[in-house]
Amino acid sequence: MTDLTTLSETELQAVIDKAEKVLKDKQITKRKEVIVKIKELAASIGVIVDIQEGEKAAEKRTGKVAPRYRNPSDPSQTWTGRGLPPKWLQSFINSGHVKSEFEIK
Repeated sequence: MTDLTTLSETELQAVIDKAEKVLKDKQITKRKEVIVKIKELAASIGVIVDIQEGEKAAEKRTGKVAPRYRNPSDPSQTWTGRGLPPKWLQSFINSGHVKSEFEIK
């Protein structure tokens, strides 16, 4: 086996990519073998099995959300309104300001 510490980043990525492909191929082959075995076992007792090989459920990904609030002191600091408010906004709110004052119009 190759000493991975001597490989460059590009070479390591190539090894990882190849390993992932080999692993995926082995998993597909194993899955097919198991399905054949299940069908054989079912047929041996007179049962017909129809295995539906559907696609995996798509991962739910949320798109990037546009910022709703901007720091007037530093316009590069924004907040989408999701999660905890950033420290800059929390300090304004603690000093008596209202969150709506910082909305991006």
